[in-house]
Amino acid sequence: MSHSPRSDTSVAAPQIMENRTFSEIEINESASLTRTLSEDDIALFAVLSGDVNPAHLDAAYAEASMFRRIIAHGMWGGALISAVLGTQLPGPGTIYLGQDLRFRKPVSLGDTITVTVTAKEKRPDKHVVIFDCRCVNQNGEEVITGTATTIAPLEKIRRARPSLPEIQLRRHDKYEALLDRCSALAPIPTAVVHPCERSSLEGAVRAAEAHLIVPVLVGPQERIRAVASAEGLDIASYQIIDVKHSHAAAAEAVALARAGKVEALMKGSLHTDELMREVTAAETGLRTERRISHAFVMDVPSYPMPLIVTDAAINIFPTLEDKRDICQNAIELANILGFDEIRVAVLSAVETVTAKIPSTLEAAALCKMADRGQITGGIVDGPLAFDNAISEQAARDKGIISPVAGKANILLVPDLEAGNMLAKQLAYFAHADGAGIVLGARLPIILTSRADNLRTRMASAAVAVLLAHARRQGHSNALAAE
Repeated sequence: MSHSPRSDTSVAAPQIMENRTFSEIEINESASLTRTLSEDDIALFAVLSGDVNPAHLDAAYAEASMFRRIIAHGMWGGALISAVLGTQLPGPGTIYLGQDLRFRKPVSLGDTITVTVTAKEKRPDKHVVIFDCRCVNQNGEEVITGTATTIAPLEKIRRARPSLPEIQLRRHDKYEALLDRCSALAPIPTAVVHPCERSSLEGAVRAAEAHLIVPVLVGPQERIRAVASAEGLDIASYQIIDVKHSHAAAAEAVALARAGKVEALMKGSLHTDELMREVTAAETGLRTERRISHAFVMDVPSYPMPLIVTDAAINIFPTLEDKRDICQNAIELANILGFDEIRVAVLSAVETVTAKIPSTLEAAALCKMADRGQITGGIVDGPLAFDNAISEQAARDKGIISPVAGKANILLVPDLEAGNMLAKQLAYFAHADGAGIVLGARLPIILTSRADNLRTRMASAAVAVLLAHARRQGHSNALAAE
């Protein structure tokens, strides 16, 4: 007598697991399972196994774990075989002794694989059952064949299927899209200001290797070379401009920019205010008619779109006029980055206008300025509390009707403290990355932090590349020279 195959092809898994004991299992009895290979399957497999073979993962950067085009080997199918044996046939209580599998054909992202195990031999002395194993894809092609050896349970087990924890993978595919946009663009000459420690020098080298920038290293030559030697970084092909200290490096980098010898600046291991003091100098700096401001281009894994947060590093207590420029700078950045529709949420603690909270009055004024054409290129609404800006449900709950509420892609904060705290909360609580850029100067300034990972540094460079190429084409008034 032969039992019909048992299959687990539905979306919802059975709530009860029941095994087949050694005495119950019959020759030719089979069970099966069908699964479609997803990016999450491959990512989880890589995390658990440590398998980062490039044949299995095609990632732009290993540190970033950004999976674009994934081709899996048969080990994923092998894991499915184990799942059938452990949960269906024989089921709970099974001891998996070994396997002899042949991987006939690669399994690609999106393939639907049906795994079938069939009892072919029973050995009563040690309660061993040997199963034929066969995995086929959606086209009926064999991808894995072989055998698996188990010790079948002797006691009947019937129990509720354990609930698995919900796992959310943190992906930064928005940054990957950013890097993809730069792949067809020429690298831009970039003055790297005082790269005298590992992270800043490595960020410049990796950006150069990715054909984003052509670095001009500005700083004490001996220190730069010492860092490169200690960290195993090859800088032999890069120009080094030898200056004595960080202040001189900032001044020299700005001079290179004014002379048109570089198209971007990249902050190295010096303080932001030291660099910006030279950038904003009235006679020798890189000012334009527009207020200089900072923006984070944030990749928040749980948010469906890129998010710009401004200003978190330059303007401490911006005036209404400053905020107009900060807003316009961010809108022009969003336009260059290719946002489909630019929606600016002017943040405050509440969504109603009240004289008790000055930021709500400025938010209302900015909206009117947008209505009158003093801010162009985006939809501006505020005041909006943070939850109303990024959650459509929160906006509905409060009865807010707005084209921005719940789907903002620019968050204009009241002041630097709020912006800095918001960006760091997103980074540490929501696992976001923030690519820092300075806007409104004659050229883009890549503003990185010592805490930034390599992925963030690369994304910051990518933003600068897009801004520099837009400046070449005259797309941004904010980047036009005086």
